[in-house]
Amino acid sequence: MAHRLDSRWTPVWFLAPAVIALFAIGIFPTLYALWNSLHQVILPKIPREGTPFVGLGNYLAVLTDPTFWDALGRTLLFLVIVLPAELLLGLGVALLLHKPGLPLLKTLARLSLVIPMATTYAVVGLIGRLIFNRDFGVVNWFLGLVGIGPVEWLGDPSFAFVSIALMDIWQWTPFCALVLLAGLTMVPPEIEEAARLETKRFRHILRHVQLPFLLPGITAVLILRTADTLKLFDMIFTMTRGGPGAATELISITIQRIGFRVFDQGVASAQAILLLVLTIVLSRMYIRLVYQEIE
Repeated sequence: MAHRLDSRWTPVWFLAPAVIALFAIGIFPTLYALWNSLHQVILPKIPREGTPFVGLGNYLAVLTDPTFWDALGRTLLFLVIVLPAELLLGLGVALLLHKPGLPLLKTLARLSLVIPMATTYAVVGLIGRLIFNRDFGVVNWFLGLVGIGPVEWLGDPSFAFVSIALMDIWQWTPFCALVLLAGLTMVPPEIEEAARLETKRFRHILRHVQLPFLLPGITAVLILRTADTLKLFDMIFTMTRGGPGAATELISITIQRIGFRVFDQGVASAQAILLLVLTIVLSRMYIRLVYQEIE
């Protein structure tokens, strides 16, 4: 009898560490942020005033703050620029690697695609500062070869925004390529060969034969890259600190500034919760509009 009871608890003991880790790393911080968002949590005032309950006051303050909407607009503009570029470039790389022949070269290409993904955001930001440096950056050196004067990449608002977008595209295009390449490998070879015999038009094969197998991967890329972009902080903070001015201050930089420079943890938590809601809404939209089962 005792042995039977012990066997019932065996799955619990195996799952318990994962559940505890998930609660400690994911669920508890989210619940704590939700609690903060409903209270006035201004760090210097806590010893004197405590953390009074303010209900939806923090959310109203966020929704009526033009700075929040400006930062959110810049973040969505950044997302609209980098996500299609990464998908299109990744699809092009995946299609090239999917072609038959040159196995050694393809293996080396796949290995090289891992390097940007394995580079941490902060290091990517440091690389960006070196590449786009006005005086000794690689970009301005190449521009000088064709007679174009040095460009203030990180000091001009428009160029700074372009610079962080280019670094994000460099880092995450390989991820899109590898995911889409995995989708292409799922296409039955006999179906693809039959389609190539029927038509020589590349776009017809891509649309009617390969695209159905790419849609699950495209959906995954859209969800993961949208979530990563909306919370992107390290690379931008290392590269531009959100400047010049507020030209590259995305929503994550705004949340950090409110929470750790203004010390208003309640408003910062409300902004973070609203960002989480936006991420969930966009993810559901991607699943509804893009994803489909392969029959």
